[in-house]
Amino acid sequence: MTAKEFGAFITRLIGKRSLTREETVDCFSDILQNVQSDMQQGAFLAALTAKGESAEEIAAAWQVIYELDTAKVSINTDQPLVENCGTGMDAVKTFNISTAASVIAAADGIAMAKHGARAITSRCGSVDILEELGVNVECSPDAVKKSIETVGIGMFNGMSPLVHPQALGRILSQISFGTVLNIAASLANPASPKLAVRGVYSPDLLTPTAKAMKEIGYSRALVIYGEGEPGTDGGIDEASTMGRSHIRELTPDGNIAEYEIRPEQFEITPARASDLRMEQDTATEARRMKNLLTSNETQARMDIVCLNAGLILYLADSQPSIKAGYHRARQLLSTDKPIIKLNDWIRAQQ
Repeated sequence: MTAKEFGAFITRLIGKRSLTREETVDCFSDILQNVQSDMQQGAFLAALTAKGESAEEIAAAWQVIYELDTAKVSINTDQPLVENCGTGMDAVKTFNISTAASVIAAADGIAMAKHGARAITSRCGSVDILEELGVNVECSPDAVKKSIETVGIGMFNGMSPLVHPQALGRILSQISFGTVLNIAASLANPASPKLAVRGVYSPDLLTPTAKAMKEIGYSRALVIYGEGEPGTDGGIDEASTMGRSHIRELTPDGNIAEYEIRPEQFEITPARASDLRMEQDTATEARRMKNLLTSNETQARMDIVCLNAGLILYLADSQPSIKAGYHRARQLLSTDKPIIKLNDWIRAQQ
């Protein structure tokens, strides 16, 4: 489309009016194919973020990324694939909770197909920490496929040209604020899992994201926003042990349930934000990740990882409730299974 036509869509978004799915597909097609200027692209993303993304707009952005800019793989496993990740952009800047939770879930036999990125606004994204640990995050999608099929876990690098060959890395590397791409791009997993735990950085994104995941074809999902310490602004894109966690659960019948959980329900002592913040460098974070997976970390770090691993175990029908999943994760953490799984992963994804 012409710059003037594209600009008209930006004006609509500035006026707080949503676009249809078809209109959003056309706009994102122009963005991914670099048809519009950088200024126009940035203005579109900023205007859409300021308006607040609808489920149709999220699904449309995913559709373009998946169809035009995602390498596809077919994973052969005995059970459904599960993914878990957050959108990033949370206020607390926690350590990499989702990666540790994934390893614990994989240690219990859950097939994990992760799809993450390098840090954009934080110091250490999921790809950064795994690279420091020794996982080859620049490998081909087929190598990730082999890792998942061999040891039950793998990571697709969302900023790699081997995974998203056209444009995604270019765009993500140039923006440092939360946009629809934090959601839509993370949903563009090459393995197309149908089960997912998805953390979001704003409570306003809970329902639109759950609805978008239903449109995309997920059969079951948990969308999470966790509160920070009482009296502070902002929360985290994970289940929280500092305060309430707000959840939208997409159920197999297509309904979306709404509820919340609190750390006290799990007999968890509420954490402080300072207990959960990431370290200044990836080397220290990698060391602490290994410590955690051998049950040799602070109680606060182990509590929040086990809570988030519990979500995965519940989602995958390995456990009958989130609480049961949490206790199972704690049990796993008292064994050597998680650190063995991490070492197997490091060897497999090469």
